[in-house]
Amino acid sequence: MKHFRKKRYFSHFSRTFTIKCHKESKILCFFKKKYYLCKDIHIHAYKEIHSNMSKNNDNKDNFGLDEFGFAPDIADQRHQVIPIISGNDDDVIEDIKLPEVLPILTLRSSVLFPGAITPITVGREKSIALVRAVQADNGLLGAVLQRNNEIETPTPDDMYRIGTAARILKILEMPNGNLTVILSGLEKIEVGEYVSTEPFFKATVTPLLDASPESSSVEFDALVDSIRDVALNIINISPSIPKEATFAIKNIDSKRGIVNFICSNLEFTDDDRQMLLEAPGLLARSRKLLEILIREQQLLELKQDIQSKVKQEIDKQQRDYYLQQQMRTIQQELGESDDDDISRLREAATKKKWGKHIAELFEKEVAKMERLNPAVAEYSVQLTYLQLMLDLPWDEYTEDNLDLRCAREQLDADHFGLEEVKERILEHLAVIKLKGDLKSPILCLYGPPGVGKTSLGKSVATALGRKFGRIALGGLHDEAEIRGHRRTYIGAMPGRVIETIKRCGSSNPVIILDEVDKITVSNHGDPSSALLEVLDPEQNTTFHDNYLDVEYDLSKVLFIATANDISAVNPALRDRMELINIPGYILEDKVQIASTHLVKKQCEAHGIDEEKMVVSNEIIEKIISEYTRESGVRSLDKHLAKLARARAKNIAFEEQYENAFSAGDIEEILGKPKFRNDEYEVKDMVGVVTGLAWTQVGGDILYIESILTPGKGKLSLTGSLGDVMKESATIAFEWVKAHYEELGIDAEKFEKYDLNIHVPEGATPKDGPSAGITMITSITSTYTGRKVRERVAMTGETTLRGRVLPIGGVKEKILAAKRAGITDILLPEENRRDIEEITKEYVEGLTFHYVRSNDQVLALALQE
Repeated sequence: MKHFRKKRYFSHFSRTFTIKCHKESKILCFFKKKYYLCKDIHIHAYKEIHSNMSKNNDNKDNFGLDEFGFAPDIADQRHQVIPIISGNDDDVIEDIKLPEVLPILTLRSSVLFPGAITPITVGREKSIALVRAVQADNGLLGAVLQRNNEIETPTPDDMYRIGTAARILKILEMPNGNLTVILSGLEKIEVGEYVSTEPFFKATVTPLLDASPESSSVEFDALVDSIRDVALNIINISPSIPKEATFAIKNIDSKRGIVNFICSNLEFTDDDRQMLLEAPGLLARSRKLLEILIREQQLLELKQDIQSKVKQEIDKQQRDYYLQQQMRTIQQELGESDDDDISRLREAATKKKWGKHIAELFEKEVAKMERLNPAVAEYSVQLTYLQLMLDLPWDEYTEDNLDLRCAREQLDADHFGLEEVKERILEHLAVIKLKGDLKSPILCLYGPPGVGKTSLGKSVATALGRKFGRIALGGLHDEAEIRGHRRTYIGAMPGRVIETIKRCGSSNPVIILDEVDKITVSNHGDPSSALLEVLDPEQNTTFHDNYLDVEYDLSKVLFIATANDISAVNPALRDRMELINIPGYILEDKVQIASTHLVKKQCEAHGIDEEKMVVSNEIIEKIISEYTRESGVRSLDKHLAKLARARAKNIAFEEQYENAFSAGDIEEILGKPKFRNDEYEVKDMVGVVTGLAWTQVGGDILYIESILTPGKGKLSLTGSLGDVMKESATIAFEWVKAHYEELGIDAEKFEKYDLNIHVPEGATPKDGPSAGITMITSITSTYTGRKVRERVAMTGETTLRGRVLPIGGVKEKILAAKRAGITDILLPEENRRDIEEITKEYVEGLTFHYVRSNDQVLALALQE
């Protein structure tokens, strides 16, 4: 073994590459047909000089690699080979003429570049046979990368077409039977037709000389300098690349050499290496190489930044832990410690009224907290949980006010009407007074907006002397909002039911479940199903909240749910509640509510003395009829608030005004009347029938029109009708056609005329199963020319056999008919019981006609 320590010897080396062993760096040099292992040489002083090794074919047998003592290191894979590129910019390593056909060595995961000396591990039988045959011949082969490195036996279609012609410098026998072949890349080749596949691949090849840019190319010089700088930066920040590579990069003078060296040695994917090899010319390869290097640099810098932040966070946690330990020691010396939290919790637990099971669970959780370090996050989580257990009123109840007369007075003072609801609350109080205990019922108040469903809960709580809580369910889509989150999750918290009870401070409050019909279902679960346990009197004695993780008794809580559309409520949930309908108010009710409640409320809200804001019943009635269209009083309350603001302005500006509002004042403040079309407008017309509809804001009248036009008997529907109303129109049309003789209709009209059915206000969507008999009446009137009786309205569905089916929303529809001046109403026979349950003042002045078939409808609705 010879050692070269002087820098001048490097000028004679024609081949050098660095071996990164597990102990030290060594320089493998080729000099005078032999390789030498050189230690401690200053590689930055080396200079490449091209020498022609191919002139003597005997060279391949006289390399003398047997002298190297690092072969075991190679076999044990404890090294990394970094090829050094030889040659000038305009020359390849060897001036050799390639044969037309070359053996093709399939590379599984490596790309050989021209001018690079790279060891390749060969293990496949076909590849071993190829290497031995080539070594025995001229030592030349083609090295080509296979497309998928997982394929064990590739075919020609599995390999790329661009590779590198190479010479075998040396073959090393490995202990495991594989071969390590040291290849010297010669020049790029294009693989043509494969002439044989056995015993190994042979193919025709065409040399592809990389086009070099002009020596005066400023762009190429800038590219090479940028490539060198970025590569050096990557080596500096990458822990997996040996730092000796920086010496080689700094001391390669050849521009071609530096590009091919970096292509060969930095950590690129096989696809990137192949793409670099296939680049058409050195300039294109340099551009692509710089792009890949910048991408790799950005990835490494990002990784380094992430690792740095993680290290800083860990260091901060360790520092905080150290400081917490110091603080704890100081507190112990001063007689203060985190044990104060434990002692405070235990002291508060002695004052709690809860069962033995809860007390044992609390003590168990406190003991768990004692074992935790105050610096860890679990400590604060456990402290928050124990604080919740202490805040909950486990066995704490308020005493109910059992003075029934006082309770009735309170309910009457807060709400006008709502007799059924008030009677139900008084019944509940009466049973408690006689029995002493009663599982609270689950009431559901449903009706249009603004009728007082939500505000009723406060009145009930006041009448009972209980605490009051409200849970808004509109738009709720996460089941955990009801049942709570499990404590294993970050940011876990109890459900809204437990939170509301904690906020109320008693276990028997009145809780309003507002807008229970507007709960939505999502991938987070079905909240309405979670409410089943809350609202089932047989289950809510053992309600389980996921965060609390212990049963809580909800049987003493008086839940009152509210909804606008009861059909939108989960059927299973609806079955567990007592449904109480709160219909819309008639005009007289609204006047009373406004004069006794709303005007006073707005005076207090705006700081006005009641005597300075006098709103007579006539003015209130004008506001109701001309500015609002609703079943409740919400819009009426808004208009009164507008009057209050106008009066407050008069007072603040010290303007002259009358205490009582006049009709002129109303139009000046509220503007021109908005609604005048509720009045009955159909008189002595053919084909126009008044129907009754239910909406979310109460009842409304609906005109249905039909007309004949010349055509071929087609039916067309207009007016933004929904699927149900379209089906009703089709059924009505078919029924009329089936009974044309009985109705006195000329059959030719069905063939010569088209029928168009229209429901006015086409921009407003309309749907519902209650327009069947109205459409039959309109169609029959149009075909027969018989006029519809004056001030008659109807509602009901029909079948193809002519049977009239019952409908819903009767009270709202009747109120709408009464507001519009209707005197006669046609209803299905099965809805007779609904009318009998309505207060008489609601139906005063109306005549009801109950029908079972379409024939009865037409007889009552059409003139002779």
